[in-house]
Amino acid sequence: MTDHPSTYSADDTFREGVQWDDRASLHIAHDGQGIFDSMKGLRRGSLAELVAQVASMPEEERRKYVIQKAGDHKLGNAEIMALAARDDFPLR
Repeated sequence: MTDHPSTYSADDTFREGVQWDDRASLHIAHDGQGIFDSMKGLRRGSLAELVAQVASMPEEERRKYVIQKAGDHKLGNAEIMALAARDDFPLR
């Protein structure tokens, strides 16, 4: 999982593993997206912080949210919980 690739020299743009400190935002799962999507974020933080927040919610509650990660990747409930269960998850 990487952030946006560099357009300057394009050197060293791929990093192995999960970049837990990548920028991310928490959204309602079906908030309509659109041109104002970034303004609809409920919270911003690192990927690790938002995964920890959603993983700590009751199952019914966490299904209402998605995490949008820098690089235009949207994480649903299954992917969020898989990240929270990883051995290298930094916020246990």
